[in-house]
Amino acid sequence: MKKEMDMLHGPLASKILLFAIPLACTGILQQLFNAADVMVIGRFVGKHAMAAVGSNSAFIGLMVNLFVGISLGANVIIARYTGQGNKEKVHQAVHMAILVALIGGIIMTVVGETVTNPLLVLLGVPDEVFALARLYLRVYLLGMPVILLYNFESAIFRSQGNTKTPLICLTISGCVNVVFNLFFVLVCGRSVDGVALGTVLSNAISSVLLFILLVKSPSEVRIRKADMHLHKDVLKEMFRIGLPAGLQGCVFSISNIMVQSAINSLGADIMASSSAAFNIEIMAYYLANSFGQACTTFIGQNHGAGNLERCKSVTHWSLFLATISTAIVSVLVVIFAPDLIRIFNSDPTVIENGAIRLYWIVGFECINMLIELFSGCMRGYGYSLVPALVALIGICGVRIIWIYTIFAAHHTFGTLMVVYPFSWVVTSIVLIGVYFVFKKKVLIKEFA
Repeated sequence: MKKEMDMLHGPLASKILLFAIPLACTGILQQLFNAADVMVIGRFVGKHAMAAVGSNSAFIGLMVNLFVGISLGANVIIARYTGQGNKEKVHQAVHMAILVALIGGIIMTVVGETVTNPLLVLLGVPDEVFALARLYLRVYLLGMPVILLYNFESAIFRSQGNTKTPLICLTISGCVNVVFNLFFVLVCGRSVDGVALGTVLSNAISSVLLFILLVKSPSEVRIRKADMHLHKDVLKEMFRIGLPAGLQGCVFSISNIMVQSAINSLGADIMASSSAAFNIEIMAYYLANSFGQACTTFIGQNHGAGNLERCKSVTHWSLFLATISTAIVSVLVVIFAPDLIRIFNSDPTVIENGAIRLYWIVGFECINMLIELFSGCMRGYGYSLVPALVALIGICGVRIIWIYTIFAAHHTFGTLMVVYPFSWVVTSIVLIGVYFVFKKKVLIKEFA
């Protein structure tokens, strides 16, 4: 907790970078859990097992994103109460965040286990990978409580300006995850269930480490068993801000599920290619997302302190730094796309099609970055519903229309991938326009 940052005073550019880079590394390391699964499976089991793991990514993202969004609500209100100097409300919000994570994780496990079979049928998972996909998903779902707990604990640390501690804990558990994957697959002879179990156990380690640090914290974010009570006003505010953010994440995931279903219709080779590329492209996304979350947290604290001018400066600096960082990463990934895919699988078909996905998605990540940044900015002020509605129409709507029209007429992987940059362009134009209207009509009135 000594790594807390003063977001209310001092230079912004360096502090935003110090906040965003560890956060991006945390997201990337989280994804490396799944990348380690895919890499071990692809190298030591086969491409059908690799396709089975990849076929679940969209649905897992749907379940996790809902509560990750709610954790953003926790982040915003704890940051706001911190900016106001309201220690009692900070303490209440921290305990509500932990309760929501644990209860939500249990609910997600039960619901997920119940719908596994019909869901995979709905996704059109081919028969040759169906049993493996079901096995991976069922084992993975057992870890939902600890996965959500880690995300909410990280939100608590972020609200205080500390993104390094979650990264350190995740680094430890990430190393353990690789060891578990190799042990269960090579020593125990397990398949997709082995790597799923390794991911669950490693997530448990990272969440327990953060929990211990929160229990021992000397500040108002300290967790005490006796204080685990329901605070309706805090919970209502957390869901008011966080639920639309979660639904926005779900919209992305729902559209990705539809895209994944279309990918599944192209066969196991394309599924394996897409799975490998996804584990690379998501790292570029986490970089863009980290600046959006930085914008949310910095604005949250300064909004609580009533400093509108500093809030505006946060948006300007976040946009500048995010654009440069995302552009550099995108160029590097596009240049080395085939080599990056080869890390996961050496099959020429997998390499060729995986590179196509990276060209169309990572090559246009700067446009997606605009959506993340302006959505994060509006959430920081406590307005989450509008960006969620824009995403629903611009992302989900455009992709559904594309799949049932353009892709139906030209049934190729490249045609399908074009839907990503196209939907981002439409959504970013609308969202930026909405932001400037919001800035002119809402913020000026609020701070008048």
